[in-house]
Amino acid sequence: MTVNELRTKYISFFKSKGHAEISGKSLLPENDPTVLFTTAGMQPLVPYLMGEAHPQGKRLTDYQKCVRTGDIDSVGDAAHLTFFEMLGNWSLGDYFKKESIAFSYEFLTSPEYLGIDPKKLSITVFEGEEGIPRDEESAAIWESLGIPRERIYFLPREDNWWGPAGATGPCGPDTEIFYDTEKPGCGSECRPGDKSGRYVEIWNNVFMQYNKDAEGKFLPLARKCVDTGMGIERTVAMLNGMKTVYEIDVFVPVINCIEELTGKKYGNDEQVDVSMRIIADHIRTATFILGDPKAVTPSNVGAGYILRRIIRRAVRHGRKLGLDGIFLSKPAKIIIEEYIGAYPEFEGRQKFIFDELTAEENKFLSTLKKGEAEFAKLLPNLQKNPKKIIPGRVAFRLYDTFGFPIELTEELACENGMTVDIEAFKAEEKKHQEESRTLSAGTFKGGLADHSEITTKYHTATHLLQQALVEVLGNHIAQRGSNITAERMRFDFVQPRPMTQEEIKRVEDIVNEKIKEDLPVTMEVMDIEDAKKYGARALFGEKYDSQVKVYSIGNFSKEVCGGPHVQHTGQIGRFKIVKEQSSSAGVRRIRAVIEDSAP
Repeated sequence: MTVNELRTKYISFFKSKGHAEISGKSLLPENDPTVLFTTAGMQPLVPYLMGEAHPQGKRLTDYQKCVRTGDIDSVGDAAHLTFFEMLGNWSLGDYFKKESIAFSYEFLTSPEYLGIDPKKLSITVFEGEEGIPRDEESAAIWESLGIPRERIYFLPREDNWWGPAGATGPCGPDTEIFYDTEKPGCGSECRPGDKSGRYVEIWNNVFMQYNKDAEGKFLPLARKCVDTGMGIERTVAMLNGMKTVYEIDVFVPVINCIEELTGKKYGNDEQVDVSMRIIADHIRTATFILGDPKAVTPSNVGAGYILRRIIRRAVRHGRKLGLDGIFLSKPAKIIIEEYIGAYPEFEGRQKFIFDELTAEENKFLSTLKKGEAEFAKLLPNLQKNPKKIIPGRVAFRLYDTFGFPIELTEELACENGMTVDIEAFKAEEKKHQEESRTLSAGTFKGGLADHSEITTKYHTATHLLQQALVEVLGNHIAQRGSNITAERMRFDFVQPRPMTQEEIKRVEDIVNEKIKEDLPVTMEVMDIEDAKKYGARALFGEKYDSQVKVYSIGNFSKEVCGGPHVQHTGQIGRFKIVKEQSSSAGVRRIRAVIEDSAP
């Protein structure tokens, strides 16, 4: 089974069950301040799981590119990845547990699709707790399909419950499907969900059937939804009986390329294997981030920081394998060739990807030289220590401030008859990771983003702002991303020069004029081609479904958008631009706030 085969079979199966195939979205989530990257297939569907009608209907399916960075330091083992693909199917108030579980079982066991022996499947369901009953319904459905009771495990909230994302909101039990690898040494004492490695989770079906209110009560939802997810890489590895995800078809040519570049062989030495896996994973992730229609570039903040970190980590492991020059574009080219059929947004972006990778490699090599120079400056004082030990805080400062890898600090220390206090370094690193984990990994765990009243007002205001920019600066204006919190909005747009104070004031005045006019905000569902003819603005470099929502604000603004929006502009409040600055080459950034917001 290949990645393409699994992707195709999954989509084909659910289309045969009445699901509309929708397009996966950007890796850089729009208007979601809770996370740096799209971390799950359901994340772009948040408004629809919250109750908004989807233009494609109530049954949906897709494949979604995702990035999770919470376990970035674990990448290199047999299972962890930063970039992965998620298969998903959803019911928005249509079918529920019976159909969802039956679909999963049929797809997994039918010879036409995956053909897994049902005897290899084990199931977990929610065991219940005070105020929420045990999920006997799901267990009974699994039994009716032929899964014996002894292979159905009732587990607590931490294993089989989803949500809510915040203090309140939709939530419910889930049922997880595990494949029994029959790993040697793991007998009857092993069970799904433990850390033995015998059982591999391949699918998770979440049943959103409750709403947690402000008093902590779980009340039944009138509109119940199903959200499922299947990781492509892990499932392909499992279906092929592979020991690691790095043995699947999409990684083989990348590993082969790294072998050719380094002259080393994968599979003979665990340390070499770890470095090759890190390079393969990180260059795949970097290629997808740079190849995204909303691509960020390497920087020291936010998603750009993560991109910089993984590129430099790949370079560092290349050096460990004997590479000391520029090399990342070669495996990146192979990745693009592997994925361009499923992700046509790579078309025309190859040069940009290669240029950014090469530029960051060169910057890092320069950084290494600066780190070596800084080490040389510190060395005389360090050598005065009779124990000849470099303190962990000094080694961490070289790493954190200068980007100097700890392995190189150890090498230089050894060359000068010294050692490094690695335990103290790790303590400093752990402290830093704990402080920055929320920023780097995000807080989105399959949860719902902030769609509060104030963020809805900010979101609608971005439509007014973009059209006002067009009127003041010209038709070249195009959105390059936005970020909204409950305190402010940030809007990036194509613009070759800074705005003058007069232009900023004029844009602000236009937005406030349209708010004062209390224009109606209306929505129509139409074909994407009709939306273009209608004059609706959109990020047309991004993939859209065939049916889209077009929001009009009076006769002033028309945009393809998923929401949420106020009903009329008078609800927004006074709009104020607080800063206009550069975001990147040819892109400007506006920060704005809403004052005296109307109730």
